Amino acid sequence: MTKKLTSFKKTTRKLERDLGKAERHTKNIAKNIIHRKRFSRFLRILGPGVVTGAADDDPSGIATYSQAGASYGYGLLWAFPFMYPMLLAVQESCSRIGAVTGKGLAAVIKENYSRKLLVMSVLLVVVANTINIGADLGAMAAATQLFVDLPFALLAVFYAIIVVLLVIFVNYKKYVKILKWLALALLAYPITAFLVGQDWAEVFRSTFNIAPHINATTIYILVGILGTTISPYLFFWDTSEVVEEEISRHRLSETGKSPKITRRFLRSIRMDNFVGMTLASVTAWFIVIACASVLFKNGITEINTAADAAKALEPLVQGFPYAGLIAKLIFSVGIIGIGLLAVPVLAGSSSYAISETFGWKEGLYRKFKRATGFYVIIIAATVVGLAINFIGIDPIQALIFTAVFNGIAAVPLLYMIARVGNNKNIMGEYKNGIISNIFVRITFVVMTVAVLALFYFMIFGG
Repeated sequence: MTKKLTSFKKTTRKLERDLGKAERHTKNIAKNIIHRKRFSRFLRILGPGVVTGAADDDPSGIATYSQAGASYGYGLLWAFPFMYPMLLAVQESCSRIGAVTGKGLAAVIKENYSRKLLVMSVLLVVVANTINIGADLGAMAAATQLFVDLPFALLAVFYAIIVVLLVIFVNYKKYVKILKWLALALLAYPITAFLVGQDWAEVFRSTFNIAPHINATTIYILVGILGTTISPYLFFWDTSEVVEEEISRHRLSETGKSPKITRRFLRSIRMDNFVGMTLASVTAWFIVIACASVLFKNGITEINTAADAAKALEPLVQGFPYAGLIAKLIFSVGIIGIGLLAVPVLAGSSSYAISETFGWKEGLYRKFKRATGFYVIIIAATVVGLAINFIGIDPIQALIFTAVFNGIAAVPLLYMIARVGNNKNIMGEYKNGIISNIFVRITFVVMTVAVLALFYFMIFGG
């Protein structure tokens, strides 16, 4: 009897241990499911903000940041933490305007302000975007020529056609997924920065120690950095894309209607913008570091061709056969990939602005037949931008000039965003808070001062 009791107790303890293991295993599975659901929910949140952030580092941005690193080494790294809160505040305000009103930025200005302000705003963004489209298409063609012996004109036309076909014939939801993945091309720069090896103490000292050297060339490149980071096309694109996001999530029946707003949805938009703008800023910071450590330290202080810019990525493939060619290929993939992302954003931004001005049906969620005017503007903007490449402008210098022009055009548009975001009649209870107001206005003041300084040097020498 005693033996049987002992055996029973052992069996009971074993069952208890097995049940405990099973319970722990079940809990781990449940935790994994919860974590996966949270991660999946986080990925679903990422949309317009991430696409906007990736488009922020377009070929014009890559060229401007590369030139900053080549010319000044670590000397302009302080600009990125300085700009970061400004970029966040402006883009968050634009997203909130779209979410709360259910309209794009041009439609909001049209309904609430004078026609002069509307025309000025739309004209500025369309001109800036068209120049940017031309420069980006030219950069894509020049990058392709690094490893394909084809005429520049043929390649520029080819990419223009590809962009138009993608925008018109690819479903919007699928296109967004394509745009998100194209952003991975920018990872080449952070990897290069780590492979080269950095004096990280010096890097962070330069990043958080504001020490500007004010002269004509510094101001020119600083306005370019500001303009390619806080760009006019992002204002219009982000606002309108949030509206499209509301339509896709059935919070809004169509553009212009009253959306269903919840605090949770606004938090999602804020998180989306935070991730997108953080990725854009960190990537830009790494581009400067990579170019500073590879180009500046080796005496290459001017980037005149795509081949010059591609040299920044050579350490990534050092030791491989044909390392120079592989570096050019990686650089080209980055320029082409982000160009394919950015050009539709630029053309779409212009189309949203013009369509809202004239009251046309608009939106990438619509088929071509249901928003013909909207898509015709996208085609026209791409074609006119393409034409800029046939007037003899150097593709790389055009990219930096485009960034500077964006910086100039952004100033009056920032004034409008500050007014709209703080207008209770438009935004109701969701108008800008104190922090948002402070940083949007600081952005306006900083960019105004930078542009005025640029004009001063242009007029009085340098």
